[in-house]
Amino acid sequence: MAEDQERPNSQTGLLERSNHVNGSTMNEADRNLVDKFGYKPVFKREFGYLATISFAISIGAVFPSVATTFIYPLQAGGSACIVWSWLISGAGCMCLALSVSELVSAYPTCGGLYYTVSRLAPKDYVPYISWVAGWLNLLGQAAGVAASEWGASSLLLAIVSIASDFAYLPTLNHTVAVMVGMVISSALVNSLSTYWLEKMFRFYVVFHILVLVTCCIALLAVAQPENGTPKNSARYVFTDFTNQSGWQPPAWSFMFGFLSVSWSMSGYDATAHIAEEIKEPEIKTPWAISLGMLFTYVAGWLYNIVLCFVMGDVCAKDSIIHSPIEQPVAQIFYNVLGKSGSVFYTICALIILKFGNFAAMQSLTRTIFALSRDGLVPFSNTWTTILPSTGIPIYAVWISALWAIGINLTGLGSYPAIAGVFNVTAIALDWSFCIPIFCKILFGKFVPGPWHLGRFSRALNIYACAWTMFVSVIFLMPTTLPVEAETMNYAVVYIVAILLFSTLYWVVRGQEHYTGPRIEVTKDIDNIDPDGPPTGHSRVSGDSIEDDSEPTETRPLLAGP
Repeated sequence: MAEDQERPNSQTGLLERSNHVNGSTMNEADRNLVDKFGYKPVFKREFGYLATISFAISIGAVFPSVATTFIYPLQAGGSACIVWSWLISGAGCMCLALSVSELVSAYPTCGGLYYTVSRLAPKDYVPYISWVAGWLNLLGQAAGVAASEWGASSLLLAIVSIASDFAYLPTLNHTVAVMVGMVISSALVNSLSTYWLEKMFRFYVVFHILVLVTCCIALLAVAQPENGTPKNSARYVFTDFTNQSGWQPPAWSFMFGFLSVSWSMSGYDATAHIAEEIKEPEIKTPWAISLGMLFTYVAGWLYNIVLCFVMGDVCAKDSIIHSPIEQPVAQIFYNVLGKSGSVFYTICALIILKFGNFAAMQSLTRTIFALSRDGLVPFSNTWTTILPSTGIPIYAVWISALWAIGINLTGLGSYPAIAGVFNVTAIALDWSFCIPIFCKILFGKFVPGPWHLGRFSRALNIYACAWTMFVSVIFLMPTTLPVEAETMNYAVVYIVAILLFSTLYWVVRGQEHYTGPRIEVTKDIDNIDPDGPPTGHSRVSGDSIEDDSEPTETRPLLAGP
């Protein structure tokens, strides 16, 4: 459809569209996008089941995510905290993932859960609630991309350090410099067409699983007393609680272990933001989200157990918690597998993390596109520009890259400052998910899509919101005591700043110019004017598009009809 109806401007090289779109050239998903949501189809739907599930798994990136967040449960309670905090917190995360999947099935647009507010909230409150949810999601994703690229930079420098037998130790300035290159590489990949992105993600899931399985086998096989790395006992792995956080009582310290899985399973709706590039998005998107998060949950738990068996005594003076490269899992690789094995699997972790970063940036650029399409962000016309040779919102890609670099440059001044930004990621994203879920619970306007939770829906939704509110408190607190400038968690400062910014920007600009998700086209598919301006009306007020079609039979996931 895009190739038939779009042509480049010979002077600017940017996308021009013909005056009308012929509905006969659309597939069913594109027709639904017009018919149900009033948006013009501009992306090619290249993603099938395998690539979509792989995309969702890449967001969790469990192999490197465990490596970069292992320190939190390790300090909070040692082996027992690592094992059981993942299991407990992961259950809450799965409830949130299932709740997100249900909403995405009903409203599959690249706006993700931001868009769903317009269908779930009372019409008088749609503009402001959509505005806050949109900005929370956007800023949370930007912080997430920045954090992931920082993590990739840290892993790369850890590889160099290990290869030099720790003669080289990374500095903050080195990490920032490498980060710039990492962000640019992700932006270059995201400048490719969806065709190539889909091919890359199909390969990724196989690579990730092979690395995870072979690493676990190698660690368990090589960790033997005769090699100087005896395994810990099962009793130690599942029951030893060693609190090195400084927090009391021990039960409170244990809760800081929740941060690892909450970070690893934070990007629930990333796959939703590529819904307009997925075939049959109302089915494949929710399945990808739920299965991708389930993989992260189960595989992450088993991987943590393996690491606990081979990590040694955390109370020893030379334990992994005192690693000179500040990467406990990379230190485990070095202790058990030696320099070559450690370098190999840390490189694998870096490759897997970079695929996750590619996915995170793709999700961020599609979010910028979606919010710009609705007039929520400044310079909206720029960020919705599509490059005809690739079908990609190219300016949205590079503003995402500049944004991530700008966030990470604060690390030049202070690591605690940049760490606070990273901690905001899960809070902002999870809150942006809970807003529409709460509206669904409270106002009862939800019409389920073909993938839903049946009779368990309300209970899972309530638990997801309650769990998110609880764990957000943990995210806002310093993870170790005593609290000093270097250990302070500045996330609370940033989350307050985000809320103040979104509210003040609403007062200054939003309440006058923003009325909620816009209607770009009418239901007359054969006479769409792509060059016509958006109407500017909320879909739940004014000239709204109402779904007046006959309800279709839906298939509950967890219950019968």
